[in-house]
Amino acid sequence: MAGIYLHIPFCKKACHYCDFHFTTSLKYKAELLDAMLKEIELQRSYLGLQTIETVYFGGGTPSLIGAKSIQLLFEKISSVHTVSSDAEITLEANPDDLDMETVRNLKQTAINRFSIGVQSFFEEDLIWMNRAHNSGEAESSIKRVQDAGFENITIDLIYGYPLLTDSKWKSNLQKAIALDVPHISSYSMTVEPKTALASFINKGKQKPLDDNQSAEQYLTLMKMLGKAGFEHYETSNFAKPGSYSKHNTNYWRGIHYLGIGPSAHSFNGESRQWNVANNPKYIREIFEGTIPAEQEILSPENRVNEYIMTSLRTMWGMDMRKLEKDFGAGYKNQIEKSLKIFLERGHIKAENDFVKLTTSGKLFADKIASELFVAEELA
Repeated sequence: MAGIYLHIPFCKKACHYCDFHFTTSLKYKAELLDAMLKEIELQRSYLGLQTIETVYFGGGTPSLIGAKSIQLLFEKISSVHTVSSDAEITLEANPDDLDMETVRNLKQTAINRFSIGVQSFFEEDLIWMNRAHNSGEAESSIKRVQDAGFENITIDLIYGYPLLTDSKWKSNLQKAIALDVPHISSYSMTVEPKTALASFINKGKQKPLDDNQSAEQYLTLMKMLGKAGFEHYETSNFAKPGSYSKHNTNYWRGIHYLGIGPSAHSFNGESRQWNVANNPKYIREIFEGTIPAEQEILSPENRVNEYIMTSLRTMWGMDMRKLEKDFGAGYKNQIEKSLKIFLERGHIKAENDFVKLTTSGKLFADKIASELFVAEELA
């Protein structure tokens, strides 16, 4: 089984915190769509003969290109690959795009899962983020998609930014729970270089983010969603039983995937590659018959460290038997030595050969993983 990710780099507005590859100009929309259709053909051998279990339309804002274009891309994938009959087909969408006609049109496509970028139900927060939708659309879009018969829905929420008081954060979570969506992805606001938010902070127009606020709101997130019946199955993802994102779960399990479109990443177990983050260059090289991508061959250490990072993010944890089987006893022994200090601190727990983060450990997930990274195999 494998997955395909399609990066649609168009947005109505530039969110102040976003550092993904996107453009607010639709100048190359038609050419880019044609190039992505061609890249699907050019990359037909990347995944071998693996059946496609998940297709994910991300971005950017893929809902901007319309139902016909979405279906055209899916049909091209189906003509080149074998797609599972129960494949998860996800579309990222902004609330302001999901009017009644658009939802009705999307119902006629292969899309069976929505990822809706709500971020907040408060108007002033959305304005501060420079989002394209308003608070009313944040709620009505979810209900509209549900009324159309879509049950597999996730929404995004952001915490840890100055406007978000603890009271407002609890209100956002209560609203999401009341809307009865089966999956919630929630992320701490981060300041990425070259974003508007970074510029505002550097110029003193915006105060820096508060790590303590972020940590407290993350703890609130885990507590409230846990009480509401959500399973915290990955650092930033919560789902009702049976409603995990297959596509993202496969990332963390090391399943192979192909990325289509400018800036899209691919992984086949032995190497990673990523397409150029430049729309005109991407289009030009694709039509010259070239994949505009850089590649990194993964060393044994790279593969071990990636497994540490991804597995610790999940509720299933790091399988020490898998480490030994796939990578050798030397790496396993090295990691076990590094684990001791985190066991003593109560940041991790060991259960039947699986190593998992505790609640306190989840606050330091990236740091713990980096401390466990290996440099070279020990005999």
